[in-house]
Amino acid sequence: MSVSHHARISHALQRWAVAGIDLLFPPRCATCGRAGRQICARCAQLVTPTPATICTRCGRVQPARVPSCAQCADDLDFPLDHVRAAALHTAPLREWIHLLKYEGRRDLAPALARYLTAALAGAEWATVRERIDAVVPTPLHAERLRTRGYNQAELLARGLCQQTGLSLRTNLLRREKLTQSQVGLNAAARKANVEGAFAAAPGCRGLHLLLIDDVYTTGATLQACARALRAAGAVRVYALTLALPNYHSSSMHHDLLHS
Repeated sequence: MSVSHHARISHALQRWAVAGIDLLFPPRCATCGRAGRQICARCAQLVTPTPATICTRCGRVQPARVPSCAQCADDLDFPLDHVRAAALHTAPLREWIHLLKYEGRRDLAPALARYLTAALAGAEWATVRERIDAVVPTPLHAERLRTRGYNQAELLARGLCQQTGLSLRTNLLRREKLTQSQVGLNAAARKANVEGAFAAAPGCRGLHLLLIDDVYTTGATLQACARALRAAGAVRVYALTLALPNYHSSSMHHDLLHS
């Protein structure tokens, strides 16, 4: 029996096991507790999509749609070819991301990945969607991965790939430097914190790659990843995240401290 056949059988058994568990212990919505799904249809509608009023270069929210904003205009070496977020980092999405990232709620990842899938299907991605060769999650350092037990960005990327048929590549980018948490750092400190933290494999040469992460706060991590991938020969690096703080609201300070 071939390895691929074994894998298909194993995957089928896993699906049946999950279905059996769900039948005996139906999942409940992470917000309202309604039985049936980890995120019920009603609560799913409460997520605020990213508005059209963004900087089309860096993807951040602006008072009006602009080709370049004050935050990225002076960056002559912006390494991302296209970067967007699926929704705003507000309730209830903010709480779901916290549950996924810090409370071990890995079961939320497939439902949250649907927001990535919907964003990627939008008109903003029409010109680049077909060019994507592989999806690359932002990696965790090995020590942090051991502590947490999983990489939430990889779970989201895996869900996106299962829903779209895109190829997931977890071996193209690694985090070599154990940095301090970005929580509580301002934009300059975040950039310095992740400088030189990532290294890319030669296998990314000639590829168009899509980076996936949970929250796009200042973009320091995504840009550091993109620079590493480009240095190793990637032709284009795009980025899609689950959430983006609304920089033009009073929640900006909260998001920088708690995202």
